[in-house]
Amino acid sequence: MYKSLEELCRIEKESGVPFWKIVQEDDCKERGVSEEESFRQMRQMYEAMKYADEHYDENLKSASGLVGTEGKKMQRARLEGKLLCGDFIGRVMEKALRTSESNACMKRIVAAPTAGSCGVVPAVFLSVQEKRGFSTEEMVQAMYVAAGIGGVIANRAFLSGAAGGCQAEIGSASAMAAGGAAYLMGGGGAEIANAAALALKNLLGLACDPVAGLVEVPCVKRNVMGAVNAMTSADMTMAGIFSKIPPDEVIDAMRSVGRSMAEELRETGKGGLAGTPTGAAIRDRMSHLM
Repeated sequence: MYKSLEELCRIEKESGVPFWKIVQEDDCKERGVSEEESFRQMRQMYEAMKYADEHYDENLKSASGLVGTEGKKMQRARLEGKLLCGDFIGRVMEKALRTSESNACMKRIVAAPTAGSCGVVPAVFLSVQEKRGFSTEEMVQAMYVAAGIGGVIANRAFLSGAAGGCQAEIGSASAMAAGGAAYLMGGGGAEIANAAALALKNLLGLACDPVAGLVEVPCVKRNVMGAVNAMTSADMTMAGIFSKIPPDEVIDAMRSVGRSMAEELRETGKGGLAGTPTGAAIRDRMSHLM
């Protein structure tokens, strides 16, 4: 697994091998599988993302009753033309809600990179595929791009809210989705890395503060924010807008910020929104039900 986006970009430039292929070759070497098997498994993950979206239960609520049915509300508002963001971003928001609600309702999802951030990559990738008509093979290639970004973040920083706050979960997922979207829009290594950097920069310092310790509030809505942030980061990149701070330094900054966060802001359910009077009341109510 590579330790820097700079290295991945350098190899791409020197070898002429596409970014996604470099990641795939590394996966094959690390796990001892053939390229065909690696691609098949990655395709299965993308198909699982599709399945989670297509089999969303619009009437199902989580056991706590805190989340559920909101993907349906977003769809209704989109179809009625009520959204200022328009139809495409409405679809992105809708899919992020559908997938992350499915996680809270104990349905099948793909941790990308975590269960709490599972709605970001599928919301972006599925929506972009629907809009631009990319083939499944191209989408699987984008999955490798996202995986490569996630691997570098895991090596240089962290992916869990307990370790680095929600910037490590939603932030990393947004970076992965942004890089994949930039690839689909014709970007090479430089654009992929830059889109990831812009997305992660926007979410530095995001606390992990799940109410009652459940991956529901505010987690589900943050998937929406991470997905939309990924799209804007990819669009800025393809418009020629580049980060003044190099991508790997952005990841290092995320690690530094995460390490400086108080324990209450790292998935303990004590600080942030979880520590508000309403958050505490929900926690107390939930404790009596368990």
